[in-house]
Amino acid sequence: MNHYESVCRSHRLDLPATFNFGRDVVDRFARDSNKIALIWCDAAGHERVLTFSDIARRSNQVANWLSAQGIGCGDRVIVMLPRIPEWQICLTACFKVGAVPIPCITMLTEKDVTYRVNHSQAIAVITVADQCPKFNDHLRVLRAKLVVDRSVTGWAGHEAIRRCKQNFDACDLGLEEPAIMYYTSGSTGDPKGVCHPARSLYAWRLSARHWLSLGPDDTMWCTADTGWSKAGTSILFGPWSQGSAVFFYDGPFEPRRRFELIERYAVTVFCAAATELRRLIREDISDIDISTLKLTVSAGESVNPEVLEAWQVLTGVPLLDGYGQTEILMTVLNYPWMPVKPGSMGRPLPGIETGLLRADGSLGGPGDQGELLIQLPSPQMMLGYWNDPERTEQALLRTANSQWFRTGDNVYQDGDGYFFYVGRTDDIISSAGYRIGPQEVENALIRHPAVQESAVVGIPDLERGEIVKAFVVLADPDAKSSRRDLVAELQNHVKQYTAPYKYPRSIEFIDELPKTVSGKIQRNLLRSRETTR
Repeated sequence: MNHYESVCRSHRLDLPATFNFGRDVVDRFARDSNKIALIWCDAAGHERVLTFSDIARRSNQVANWLSAQGIGCGDRVIVMLPRIPEWQICLTACFKVGAVPIPCITMLTEKDVTYRVNHSQAIAVITVADQCPKFNDHLRVLRAKLVVDRSVTGWAGHEAIRRCKQNFDACDLGLEEPAIMYYTSGSTGDPKGVCHPARSLYAWRLSARHWLSLGPDDTMWCTADTGWSKAGTSILFGPWSQGSAVFFYDGPFEPRRRFELIERYAVTVFCAAATELRRLIREDISDIDISTLKLTVSAGESVNPEVLEAWQVLTGVPLLDGYGQTEILMTVLNYPWMPVKPGSMGRPLPGIETGLLRADGSLGGPGDQGELLIQLPSPQMMLGYWNDPERTEQALLRTANSQWFRTGDNVYQDGDGYFFYVGRTDDIISSAGYRIGPQEVENALIRHPAVQESAVVGIPDLERGEIVKAFVVLADPDAKSSRRDLVAELQNHVKQYTAPYKYPRSIEFIDELPKTVSGKIQRNLLRSRETTR
């Protein structure tokens, strides 16, 4: 029996009867008044250091304010904040009152906000002043509106929170009660609301323990944006469940600056997307001391073997790739105590049982290729897609003896049990760690009068893993004569209707789109065309 098999065999996760992250994690560590929870700085050099005790008191104040506004168990709260400590404070406050926070990136457009407010039926929002206008159309339905940085007319602010008591009795949350919701792109239609229960917030400590090897003396830095589930697991739930401090940086991506911050704040575990790492390995850091760093991890897009090797040479520490999804979070990982196979996603997290769905519909195993399946029940698994039982059911595979979650990702499993990523079974584009549904971009393009129809696919890119490419059929073919200007015009046009990171970085004008007999666009043919060029 090897070490991995031994760890899996000895694995136990004893779920409590109830779990409130704010009370059972934050308040528990707050008993030590000196224990650091969060180290924050921004590009201008401002710095804040908060203990768990600080987080507990300030989250209690926000919790009291939310409660006074009638916000309680099950109520949805939009939390649209940049990388500032109020993100952790306000999420913790939501947990304490039993509300369901919906973390959102600040890049969302008014259209994105409208969809999330209407779809989730949110009745509260917490944001910063420059994001307030995005909620103007929803002020009547929002019972509570909090702005955390400066005063805005009609919104509660610092003064309202300061007047609130610093103690609060957090509610009991049953393990199956909704606790947090993330929106993630689907291959068709609008984003899906992925709703997780309290047990997920408890179970997500497993990847922090086995993959990140975090402990009370560690400082974790994950560069993910605040609206992504990866931020939840690696900036909040995972590290704090292990008693680790979190480093939180609000500033632009500057490769050398990344290493300087690791040195200055004695970061021990660093997590970044493959896109960032591909740029970081080009830096000369011979004059920077990063000896505190013991581990680097990545997730969201595959890290190629060359980057793994270059990172090891540059930093002297291993780079461990990992795989997860918003619906079930980190599930297949490389571990510090397990040999790494370059290019592999790793092996299942202890407690996770996997399977393969072959092309012929049968279940496979080592030596096979097929869609990755996660056996249910699993404590990390979502409750389902919000108000969408049909889509939830489509994500499940039921066999005579088992029930599985269908990941939608094709993988290969070798004879040693290691998984290797092959590609999506649907049309989702993974670019620089962002998931982009093609239909949303296509819907934006069709709004332009020059566009008759379009198809959007992901194509390989050395920097971003994939980029969005649009194939466009023009309403007036003669417009091709000015296609250079039109490309820029269409790119700017898309940015008006979607979050900026979704715009097509490449646009090609074609006479017609490949379609099935029934008229469905064959995006697979367009992708194949790109790979054969």
